[in-house]
Amino acid sequence: MGYRVAVVGATGAVGREILKTLHEREFPVDEIVALASPRSTGREVSFGDRTLKVQNLETFDFAGWDVALFSPGASVSAIHGPRAAKAGCIVIDNTSHFRMEPDVPLVVPEVNPNDLKKAKRGIVANPNCSTIQMVVALKPLHDLFTAKRVVVATYQAVAGAGKDGMDELFAQTKGTFVNDPPKVEQFQKQIAFNCIPQIDRFMDDGATKEEWKMTVETKKILDPEIQVLATCVRVPVFIGHSEAVVVEFEEPVDLRKAREALREAEGVVLLDEREDGGYVTPIECVGEDATYVSRLRIDPTVPNGLAFWCVSDNLRKGAALNAVQIAETMIALDLLPHRN
Repeated sequence: MGYRVAVVGATGAVGREILKTLHEREFPVDEIVALASPRSTGREVSFGDRTLKVQNLETFDFAGWDVALFSPGASVSAIHGPRAAKAGCIVIDNTSHFRMEPDVPLVVPEVNPNDLKKAKRGIVANPNCSTIQMVVALKPLHDLFTAKRVVVATYQAVAGAGKDGMDELFAQTKGTFVNDPPKVEQFQKQIAFNCIPQIDRFMDDGATKEEWKMTVETKKILDPEIQVLATCVRVPVFIGHSEAVVVEFEEPVDLRKAREALREAEGVVLLDEREDGGYVTPIECVGEDATYVSRLRIDPTVPNGLAFWCVSDNLRKGAALNAVQIAETMIALDLLPHRN
């Protein structure tokens, strides 16, 4: 018997990717509903070869529905996530709203699946896209050598800012060739042919909110003792986040063992040839489920140091796929009972 599934924020980039991923992975769906804001009510979205008419989230009754995958924006999740959970529907939320609440597990299934057993409120949080791919790559290395400090620079695609961010990059790029002055609306500066070292707002210590998220989320997911310094940069790439990661471990690093661990790790593909083009770039990871690791090498500037490059599709593993995998893992752990 399948499940009754609600997709909240179904008209957005992540919502559409969730619908696509549910269908591609043959998630056991008996009934599915697409929900969004009142202004999107009546629009149509695809689920496999079916067309779903979007319903109004604000008036929707979650009673009798088994699981809801949310990606509507943090302020909307704050209102309707608890409402759905109170109705007995398990909520898997893609926004930042619940991530750091102590009684809400923050889960990457390849890293900390057993934390799902702590979902006492009926809400599970999906981590930030840049955090997800980093902890997937770090997990097998941490298990071997115990990571104590991580320095990461991210190169984040505009899809992280949604459809409007992608549209702005397209319009500015096109405008450059016809001498149209760039309109800057979604980002702090022109994004076409540029890099912007700011994602989200600045905090009192000079870090941005995105950089703070990577720090606190890595601690909550992987190990509270890990120190993380992140510099998060928006780059003119449509889809696919990249990260240059340097890790200092407690134990001496054996490069051969590190390679073996990454090759065997769930969710990781090691593609590291020390030759021209022997690495993965963001354009090559679009539509793929894995986190790709390349440029693996010893960092000689610190004791027990290791450096690597990783890329992942931020709409899939960074959002939609991870959410669907959470639901699949809850089924495997017998944590997603039928409520209808």
